[in-house]
Amino acid sequence: MLDQVRPYALLLARIALGVIFLVHGAQKFLTMGLAQTTAFFESSGIPLAAVAAPAVAVLEVVGGIALILGAALPVFGLLLVLDMLGAIFFVHLANGFSAGEGGYEFVLALAAGTLAVAFSGGGALAVDTLWQRRRQPAAV
Repeated sequence: MLDQVRPYALLLARIALGVIFLVHGAQKFLTMGLAQTTAFFESSGIPLAAVAAPAVAVLEVVGGIALILGAALPVFGLLLVLDMLGAIFFVHLANGFSAGEGGYEFVLALAAGTLAVAFSGGGALAVDTLWQRRRQPAAV
């Protein structure tokens, strides 16, 4: 039974994580704006904030979409995990564990979930899996 449920559990996890990243990336463009995001990155001590802020915003939008679709999961998954590790070390670590106090709890959960999904094959309807099936020659 677990083998029958696993692809759909991964699909739901992929979509949930992808939506979270997509929304957070879009907020950097639309709600905060890149200027305010860059200022926040500078105040947090993130190197090359003027480059990092738009790069992170684009990564979170594109990576979120890639997670939702199940496309290039190892690549985008690893990049998003690195993004979350940066958020932990530059922003959240000093606030302790609890997300309610600005800690790294939520960001760590995003990193762990994304890492698991990135190297799982993506589950049902993952573009990566569908693409691999199309590329395999038909059995004779």
